[in-house]
Amino acid sequence: MTGPLRATAGWLARRSTLPTAVRAVFGYYGHTGRFDLASLRLKSTVDDRTEAMVEDVFTSVESALAREFGVESVSFEYDTKLLLPAELTLGYLYRRAQRRADGVDPVAESTWASRVDDAVGSEAYRAPTDPAEWDTDPDDPRELVDRAEYLTQVVIGALLDGDMRDAVNDAEYEDFEVSFDVDREERARVARVAQETLQADLEHRLEALPDELTEIYEWAVDLSEAHQDRDPHFRDLYERAREGDGDARTSIEAEYRDAPFDADTDVFTDEERDLPYLWTQYARVGVIYDAMIEMYRAAGLPVETAFKRSIVLSIVAAQIWLDDVDDYGADVADGQLTPVTAEYLLAEGDREAARRVRDLTEQYLDLARTYAAETESPLTGIATEYIYLSGDPDVLPGTD
Repeated sequence: MTGPLRATAGWLARRSTLPTAVRAVFGYYGHTGRFDLASLRLKSTVDDRTEAMVEDVFTSVESALAREFGVESVSFEYDTKLLLPAELTLGYLYRRAQRRADGVDPVAESTWASRVDDAVGSEAYRAPTDPAEWDTDPDDPRELVDRAEYLTQVVIGALLDGDMRDAVNDAEYEDFEVSFDVDREERARVARVAQETLQADLEHRLEALPDELTEIYEWAVDLSEAHQDRDPHFRDLYERAREGDGDARTSIEAEYRDAPFDADTDVFTDEERDLPYLWTQYARVGVIYDAMIEMYRAAGLPVETAFKRSIVLSIVAAQIWLDDVDDYGADVADGQLTPVTAEYLLAEGDREAARRVRDLTEQYLDLARTYAAETESPLTGIATEYIYLSGDPDVLPGTD
């Protein structure tokens, strides 16, 4: 793209009257000058197929809820934003398969293409790939797509299970929706039945995978739970620091903001491991997506390390810029230590804290965008723009 066109794209990205998704496309265009129309066209395909995968995962949940509440049928929905990295990875692998193909589009003829088109029983329908046959890396583009789709559905189930488990543990039931009226106690029952059913179904799906993939998943869960176990300690440090305890403030800097990175993974360079809050936020959310990518790679699917870095950096930035910023007031009231509440303790005044939160987010997203461009993954790059544009920093004290 020429200089003037990139400048125009950047100008359009800043126009708040445009839809956020459109501004995100222009923003990525303006930052990088990269535009891959074929990848953008894949987005609707990815959306349709991952939506069908979620519906398929929820089939057993709906049956369990119908039995639990004594009704003939149930429609179940669960609101979560955590599936985006799985969708981006599937789109990334679709594009690679298309580039390997010779004439015939492997995405158009995949197992989930026929399932989305409701072609079961027709000549177009093909059964899903069998993990027991994953002895070698897929050379055929169609096999690459089939394997990517199979694993994406497993990953979607794992991400939903983890998110639901956190919601149930925190007694947050508002995202569990069913097609009949329920009070709060009944909605809590809906949540518990949904999570327990999904967990059992996930365990069955994981049993069908090669041992290496399940070990990766279990490693990530163990690391994440170890971080959650430290939550009472971080809450104690936060409360003491708010009361003026200088030692607690120093501990927050050393143990939360600047904690040394302590995982055996290739997801970050040595320089990136010095990013503020990287270790605690990696253990909080990033490790799950690191493991997700490693499951794809262990299944013989060609996912570059730079793409994984882009995904993990993006999800950490989203956690800070979207959730932690939005929840700042509630987290202060609840005594919850996050990068945002930490900055309002450590910075010299509210204006400085607000600036540091923005700078921190931009630092993560700039790196993520760079890695997305390096791996020719415009959908991931556009996602970084979307995350930034979707934030609402005006809710923070000291924001200009």
